[in-house]
Amino acid sequence: MRKLKWLTLTAIMASLFLGGGRTVLFAADAELIQLVQAMKKQIEAQEIRIRQLEADRASGAIVPSSGLEKDVALLKQQYEAHEEVRIKAENEAPIVSASPDGFGLRSREGDFEIKLKGQVQADGRFFANDGTPSGSNTFLIRRARPILEGRIFKYFNYKLMPDFGGDGSASIVDAYIDFKYWRSLSLRVGKSKVLGLERLQPDAHNRFPELSLASNLVPNRDIGASLFGELWNGVINYSAGVYNGSVDYASNTRDSHDDKDFIGWIFLHPFKNSSREWLKGLGMGFGGSAGTSHSSNLPSYKSFGQNTFLQYLNTVSGDGNRYRFSPNFYYYLGPLGVLGEYVRSSQDLRRTDTNETSAFHNQAGQIMVSYVLTGEKSSYRGVSPKKNFDPAKGTWGAFEVVSRIDWFDADKENLARFADLRSYADRAMGWGLGLNWYLNKNLKFMTAFEQTFFDKGGLAKYGDKNRTNENAFIGRLQLVF
Repeated sequence: MRKLKWLTLTAIMASLFLGGGRTVLFAADAELIQLVQAMKKQIEAQEIRIRQLEADRASGAIVPSSGLEKDVALLKQQYEAHEEVRIKAENEAPIVSASPDGFGLRSREGDFEIKLKGQVQADGRFFANDGTPSGSNTFLIRRARPILEGRIFKYFNYKLMPDFGGDGSASIVDAYIDFKYWRSLSLRVGKSKVLGLERLQPDAHNRFPELSLASNLVPNRDIGASLFGELWNGVINYSAGVYNGSVDYASNTRDSHDDKDFIGWIFLHPFKNSSREWLKGLGMGFGGSAGTSHSSNLPSYKSFGQNTFLQYLNTVSGDGNRYRFSPNFYYYLGPLGVLGEYVRSSQDLRRTDTNETSAFHNQAGQIMVSYVLTGEKSSYRGVSPKKNFDPAKGTWGAFEVVSRIDWFDADKENLARFADLRSYADRAMGWGLGLNWYLNKNLKFMTAFEQTFFDKGGLAKYGDKNRTNENAFIGRLQLVF
């Protein structure tokens, strides 16, 4: 009997040491999960065996002895040690995620996180009339953006987004760090979008493949520091900061002068918490900027087909104050969406060859209407189909029709002295129609046609006082995750 007891204990000890000899090395590896599960099963089996030995001893089946007491105590200690290792390994193992929102790793307590996302837009751009200035039918990769974002030490968020699309050269589109302790007041430092309702909308959720003429008068991105947040559960959203100062429809990488721009916006959802559903989707606000510029780097204004329709003479540079003002709104109710904005941009300019100066006041605006034919809810952040595209199940995703009218009006009183109106227009007005097909949350196929009319800009090339109308069609397949 004594021999049998020692054989039993020896088997238990051997099983314990063999199972415990596997050291947890890689907390993030899938093999760790399997190891922890196997260890858990071994520990549970050993615990059952210990309880059985104690029960046998209590019933008299096993005669107590000091040696056996020590052996059981040792087994308990080793069990507790293994249990501690198992719990620690489970707590330290990150949470791995793979979903339509991207791929990521997150610590158990949520203080550290990294997300890998991406955006690819493959376009076909075609023009219906051969007279379109600089318009050539082409396929292109409009955007190719790997996106890295996440959180470190609980309160610090970050985003890094380069772009390899467009003309093929690499650039840093977004690069910033946020300090978020309060929802009502956060700090952002780096390069990001700063102004314009359509511009601030995530690119993946724009309803047309290209932005409206109104977005010509706001910066693309700027570099600086800002305070932002939301109040009363999102009823008020705001941002205010100091930036290098970008020209209209452009970004910058550094500042060539000491002066800085003050840029801010506020957006209200006055009925967000209302019981009336038809009022909840109303949002309105305004934004603006104030600064100075003495740079010769001046904007070029582009049409829907990305043709430059207005550019200043190369002897013109900034000469002082630069202001922008932009009231805007949107309204969403069920499948219906409406977005509108107006932008006024003022800039003091000087011709270096004649020393003429003038304050320019350009203005632009748009109204866009969208409707989801398949009934899904529309929002500023896009459409999510109720049923993904799956021919085997007879489901086709979501379909949305969009339309807009947009316009751009340059300062006609002064423009003739600062731009060549034989080549460039002083006014543009367009109308557009489009159809968007949301195959699922990640894939969207867009088609849009826009016709743009111009005043001036035709004498030099086309034998007419007005620039040739642009009839542009763009098709886009977009992948985001």
